[in-house]
Amino acid sequence: MISVAEALGRSLALVSPLAVEEVPLRHALGRYMPEPATATRNQPPFDASAMDGYAVQGNPAEGDSFTVVGEAGAGHGWAGTLGPNEACRIFTGAPLPAGATRVVIQEDVIRSGDRITLRPNADVGPHIRPAGQDFRAGDQLSPRMLTANDLALLASMNIPMVRVTRRPVVAIIATGDELVMPGEVPGPDQIIVSNSFALMALCESLGAKVRLLPIARDNEASLRTVFGLAGDADLILTTGGASVGDHDLVGQVAIDLGMEQSFWKIAMRPGKPLMAGRLGGRAMLGLPGNPVSSIVCAHLFALPMIRRMLGIAAENAGPAPLRARLTEAIAANGPRTHYMRSSLTPTADGLPLITPDKRQDSSLLSVLARSGALLIHPANAEAVPAGTVVDYLPL
Repeated sequence: MISVAEALGRSLALVSPLAVEEVPLRHALGRYMPEPATATRNQPPFDASAMDGYAVQGNPAEGDSFTVVGEAGAGHGWAGTLGPNEACRIFTGAPLPAGATRVVIQEDVIRSGDRITLRPNADVGPHIRPAGQDFRAGDQLSPRMLTANDLALLASMNIPMVRVTRRPVVAIIATGDELVMPGEVPGPDQIIVSNSFALMALCESLGAKVRLLPIARDNEASLRTVFGLAGDADLILTTGGASVGDHDLVGQVAIDLGMEQSFWKIAMRPGKPLMAGRLGGRAMLGLPGNPVSSIVCAHLFALPMIRRMLGIAAENAGPAPLRARLTEAIAANGPRTHYMRSSLTPTADGLPLITPDKRQDSSLLSVLARSGALLIHPANAEAVPAGTVVDYLPL
């Protein structure tokens, strides 16, 4: 068995960044932008009013009066230049007229015809948004998975087309005579396939295109047929059939089809029988069949592989542990790193409390569903008392 860290390194070595393509801004949500985007203009492009009111010169005081000589609105400025004792009616977002140094909000003036007079206790402002306050031409948005907020920023930068990484294609193959799809009537010895739907959701959360292939049965002919349907995938994920039982045929069939195995079995729980390699030039990850084992291994290995294909550097692609304070003692650990399903409780000091579930069986999806974290109990660690600060991975 190899360590989790070594297995992650070998998994990431099986993939590399995919090609970059251009997509319209409206189609860029959830896509990974691997290169910085550069603003083509200042925002705002001119000194602008932050409020509805009157643009004036200087720092007027209570009782000062001004003659209104123009009006500026969003999208249409006033071309004149303000002189002393002159004001320009102005609205939020409008360009500040030449000569103006302050915007007096409309609630702070009394207007009579074309004259305004400042009320007592007027807000001192200046209520002006300087040109380039938000960003300037040449400023950059760093590589990232694009959110709705990012799209708004890119639009303001006047970037209509965005360079993003091609979406990885992931083929998911569930294996086992015992499995049927949700909605089917299982036989007396069968269960409903669940792993595939969690894996599909996890991969799609990173923008991957997922192909859910037919369930492969526990015989070589069926496995070969379903493997043959994964020809256009960048990553093949199998679940089940990777252990050492008489019906665990995935590894052997994959090897017979030409898989170059990178590793098999890692020192972790849940997830010991994980397998990885290259099949027909594509990365393959053979996940365990137990639902929790499969999903935990996907967090630790499949998602980092997808991040790497998107263009994220290998050193940043893996899961980043966070810190929490243990609420109860946990026993000494054996030779495999244990990823314990746990709940988190927020605290005022920002360091959450973490409580491992009493039941850690790798078949218990109900425990995983109510867990917010995987507490990392290192291999061969001694017993850990309550109150210790420990590492965890968020779920």
